[in-house]
Amino acid sequence: EWVAPDENEIPDDSTGDMIRYGKELVENTSKYLGPKGIVSSITNGMNCQNCHLNGGTRNFGIPLSAVAATFPKWLDRSERTQSIESRVNDCLQRSLNGNPLDSLNYEMRAFVAYLKWVGHEVPKGIKPKGSGIQPLAFLTRAADPSKGKIVFENECSRCHGSNGEGVLQPDQTAYVYPPLWGDSSYNVNATLYRVIPLASFVKANMPFDKANTSPFLTDEQAWDVAAYIASKPRPEKR
Repeated sequence: EWVAPDENEIPDDSTGDMIRYGKELVENTSKYLGPKGIVSSITNGMNCQNCHLNGGTRNFGIPLSAVAATFPKWLDRSERTQSIESRVNDCLQRSLNGNPLDSLNYEMRAFVAYLKWVGHEVPKGIKPKGSGIQPLAFLTRAADPSKGKIVFENECSRCHGSNGEGVLQPDQTAYVYPPLWGDSSYNVNATLYRVIPLASFVKANMPFDKANTSPFLTDEQAWDVAAYIASKPRPEKR
């Protein structure tokens, strides 16, 4: 199982400065690129690590371990080769419901530097155990949003709010817990808008305060609450 490199291993030079800034951008995206961003205002206020947990270092929490090893990557759906920069922009435009960065932009260069550093020990073409989103066995029935509402109220609302609105930091610059639907959440193009990956992510990582050591929700609860979240309104940006 992949173990993220130690932050103390980042070199103490200009390259290391770029890597550290990239790490900061992943962890505190909104501070720099959110609605009140100190660099630009191009995203919705969520942070990359709202989905890529612990700065992209947590296995099964959509870690960033395999990005450098698997990109550039051929995409059958769009019939083109996608660069790391393009993949970062996918997240900015979909999950952060924002605008892309130029490939030579300083912040983009920092994102890429961090992605390459955090996965530098992963051999080319390899996806370590725990990378991506692990598939969850299908149910013998359809996922049920009405049952998922009960799961949400009991296990999710204490962090994400009774209306899925999330919890903002006191200075209103970023989210402590991200919004799961509504105008400030990810849009309909994001991976986690789809029930299958969302159920898998929920099963492996949520509730955040109970799932740190082992899965807490049953498979059925994960599927149902994913269906409930996906049934809610969110930005329709195409």
